[in-house]
This record gives sequence, structure tokens and C-alpha cells, in this order.
Amino acid sequence: MPDLLPKDIPANDQSTSQPGAAFGNATNPASSGGAHSASSGQSDNASADFWQTSHAKEMGSETGLTGPTEPIKEFKLPPQMEIPHQSATATAQPADKPIVAPVAPPPLVANNKPPIAQSARATAQENLEVREAQKIFQEGMLTVRDIIAPAAYVINPNFLQLGETFCKTLFVYTYPRYLEANWLSPLINYDITMDIGMHIHPLETQNVMKDLKNQVGKIQSSMMIAQEKGQPRDPELETALGDVESLRDVLQRGEVRLFQLGLYFTIYAQSLEELNTVTKQLESTLGGMLIYTKETLLQMSDGFISTAPMMRDTISVLRNLDTGSMSSIFPFTSSELTQEDGILYGINRHNNSLIIFDRFSLENANSVVFAKSGSGKSYMIKLEALRSLMFGTDIIIVDPESEYKNLCDAVGGSYLRYSLNSQQRINPFDLPRGLDPEKESGEDVLRSNISSVHGLINLMVGGLTPEEDALVEKGLYEAYALKDITTDPESQKNEPPIMQDLYNVLSNMNGTSSITRRLSKYVEGTFAGLFNAPTNFELKPGFVVFSVRDLEEALRPVAMYTILNYIWTKIRMDMRRRLMIIDEAWWMMQLKIQPNSYTD
Repeated sequence: MPDLLPKDIPANDQSTSQPGAAFGNATNPASSGGAHSASSGQSDNASADFWQTSHAKEMGSETGLTGPTEPIKEFKLPPQMEIPHQSATATAQPADKPIVAPVAPPPLVANNKPPIAQSARATAQENLEVREAQKIFQEGMLTVRDIIAPAAYVINPNFLQLGETFCKTLFVYTYPRYLEANWLSPLINYDITMDIGMHIHPLETQNVMKDLKNQVGKIQSSMMIAQEKGQPRDPELETALGDVESLRDVLQRGEVRLFQLGLYFTIYAQSLEELNTVTKQLESTLGGMLIYTKETLLQMSDGFISTAPMMRDTISVLRNLDTGSMSSIFPFTSSELTQEDGILYGINRHNNSLIIFDRFSLENANSVVFAKSGSGKSYMIKLEALRSLMFGTDIIIVDPESEYKNLCDAVGGSYLRYSLNSQQRINPFDLPRGLDPEKESGEDVLRSNISSVHGLINLMVGGLTPEEDALVEKGLYEAYALKDITTDPESQKNEPPIMQDLYNVLSNMNGTSSITRRLSKYVEGTFAGLFNAPTNFELKPGFVVFSVRDLEEALRPVAMYTILNYIWTKIRMDMRRRLMIIDEAWWMMQLKIQPNSYTD
């Protein structure tokens, strides 16, 4: 073991009490027991001296060693050197020797950063790990992009291949002088798969006016040069000058605006031969309208992006068009008359696509069907009624010819015969119940029903004079008052009056003799049982048909009016989707009824 002490300190100096003296004592044992202790203590002291020599300059005050400040050779620990465990015997020192403890090294600080900085760094590291884990998880999820993405995307100079589908894009580079409205309709109705991209860029009128002014100067200059040379007039220049001047006039007045249009067509096919054939057909159709196109050679990928719903025009083949020309490009036809909801009405004969339509999605769902006899009006209406019934829509039909009886029996509906000999009766004085008072007050309900009955009386007696009209209205209010029915919604739950009550009120009024004579046949005469009785049935959901075939022709308009008023009164109590069909509606249209006689 080499001597680790400085040269100026004797190894056998026992007078010093410095830590270095302990190493000298270890080399001069006093007995055999001390020799054993020296061999064990030498290894431990060597380890302590190794630390001291490497830090002698910084810790000279702690070692207590004195002497010249000559360089101290560093001690390098041999590789894989093991320091044996110090036994109790080895630590025993002679009684005459001082026991000096070795100096412990200062604690080593692994990280001297503040606790807050360490916490922030740990949080950031944790967030980074979480994001990485989420990213890895999302990569294993199925997305819409994975579903719609083709198996291959091959770019060729004159076509693209998307999986097993081939496509190419064409752009319009010139337009004729005049364009017809809806000129894109033949292309839209083609039985081919095609995407049409229209990129419209509005231009500032102020900048356009400056350009047009410069253009006018150039054209006039060319015309003057040609005139000085004695050349004949050029119709092309004169036409161009007239067009520019006309455009300047309308732009200055603000009647039109100028736009730049990029029009592109992307055609799809299952083979290259079919793709080339369809391309020639498209070019031929557009060429017949003096609209010429070119293929986006070496730009097929850009053309595909320009017609995709990405709002990106990567081709930028633009032409200037004014407002009138721009409006002619918008297609006012659709290749598919299909909605997400609705029923099937038929097939579009232009391209054999399905017509699926929901009339209740419109602001006004009403419709009128006109056609000559035998053209299929009733068949179409019956088909719509059946398919609407399958989607939960209630069907109510007023049938004057009993055309819907078999259909009603087939679907298990209610078929009500409304005639003099039938058991069903409708009281036109019925009031709706269960209405929301916030939406419709009791006064509005009573006024609306009196207006409806007023129109029915006018229809029954064949018209009223202004004096009689006022008397009938007064008599209706008094008839409801006999049953204690007022504008109070609670009073309107009472039993309503019938036609006999109105007849009695009018009979006790002056100036109503003419009215009572004409009204008597509906109260005491032949038609008394039809209109002079309380309502004895309820309008059920599902398929309901009111048949008026067995009524006399003179009573049909009155019966249809009464039925429609009853239906309106009942459906106001329970609002849901219903489809009411009035077959042979010309019975109602031929009647001469005073204005405001019908309810909404």
C-alpha cells in the first residue's frame, strides 16, 4: 500500500492529534493484536485519504495538515476494488493511541432547482406522456377518413385512379357572347357520376372601372390607327367598344357587378374506355352551346381538389362575367329530388332517380292536384295517403264518390257515412276544448266559431242581405248565451246549442221572417235530422273517411262545409301531423259564398 501522507509529515509521528496521524499509527503496531487492527484500519483510512487528496485544496482547513503547498498526486481507485467491512476487533485501538474519526464528505446535491420548478417540470412531463398516449390511442381508432379514403390514389398525366375508379377534370376556358338560362340542366341530368365546381370571385367595381377605361383607350387608339392607314372599319373592334361602354354604364349606375368564374367538371368512370367516352360526350354537349373546355393535363390532382367540397381553387382558370351571365349558370334543376325524410312519390324520368319528399318540411304543406280524367289523380293521392299512414300521419278524407271505401277497409280505418239515413250526426255549434289560453283566448274561440256557423247559415239559406247578415250574427250570440256560453273559457265547456235553438231565437226577432222560412227545412223539414242534433261520434286517429255519396246533390256543399268545420274544430284540440284529402274539391269551389265565411 503506498504512503498517502505528504512528504513533510513523518509516518511514525505520534505527537500530533490531526487526522493524518491516524494513518501513521496504523503502520507501526504495538502488539500482535494491533497488527491485525492495522491491516484492517489501513484499508478504511486509505478510502478516507482518497477523498481528502481529491479535495485537498478546497478542504485544507478541515484536514489540519501543515506543510509546503506542493502539488499532491491524486489517488485513483483501482477498478472493482472492494472495501472490506470493518469488524469490531479492527476498530479497537491501543489505549495509548488517540482515536481520531475520519472526516465525512459533504452531502452531494442531485438537483439544486426549487421545488416549484421541479413540480412544474414533472407536470409538463406528465402532460406530454398523456398526449402521447392519447395520440397512440387515436391512431388505433376508426375514423370517417379511413372509411371514405380510397385504397389507392394514382396520379397520371391525363387521369386519376381512386381505387378502382378513374376520373379526370375539365375546365371551361371560353363562353359565347350570349348564354341561355339554365344551360347547365342537360349536364346535370346526364346519367353519369360527375362533380361540378363553381368558384365565384366578386370584383371591386372601382378597380374594374379603371381597367375598362384603359381598355376603351386602347380600342379607340387601334381604331384611329387603322383609320389613318386608310383601312376599312373593323366590326370586331366596334363591337368590343360597344360592349365595354355598355358595361361601364351599368357598372356606374350600380345595376350589375362583375365576377370572375372558374367552372370545372370532374367525371368518374369504372374504366378508361368509359371515361374517354363520357369525356367526349361532355365536350360535344358543351361545344354545341359554344362553351369550350380543356382537360387539366399534368394537373389532374389539382383539378380533383378544385371540384371537391374543400373551397379551394387550385387551377384558377377564371373568366369575367357580369351578374346576368352569372345568374344563367346557376342550375335551377336537381339531378336528385331526394330528401332525408319523407315518402316515395315516384321516379324522376330524366335520370331514373327516386323522388323522396316530405311535404311537412315546407313552410306551406298544402297542395292542389289538377289533371284530366283518367290521368291518375286518385291513384297518386291514395298512394301518398298509404305511405304517409305508414309513417304515423293521420289521414282524413272527404269522399263524395265512395272511392276510398276499399282502401279504408284494407287498413282498418273508420268509414263514416254522412247522410239522412245514417246514425252519425255533426253539430256545427260545437266549440273546441282544451286549447292553450295563452295562444287563443276564449273570445277568439267564440268569435271564430260564430263566424264559421255564420257562413254555414249563409250557405243554407242561399245568401243574406246586409240587414239579415247582422240579424243572424246577433242571433248566434244569443243562441250561445241561452246555454250560458260566453267569452269565459270555463263557460265554453257547457253543452253547445243546436240549430233548433238558433231558429227559436231568430223567430222571436223582428225582420227575420225570410230567414226563418228558408231555414225551417233544416230544422223542421226534410233535412231536420242531419243538422239539428248533437254530435254523436269522435274523430279517431288513423285512417278516417267521411262519405257523402248518399246525400242529395243540393246537400253536398252544406255537408262538406259542416264536415270540414267539424274536422277543424277537433284537430285544434290535439295538434299532430295530419293529412286531409278533399276529393272532388270542385264541389266547394263552385259555391258563391260571401267573403270571410270560411275559417282559416
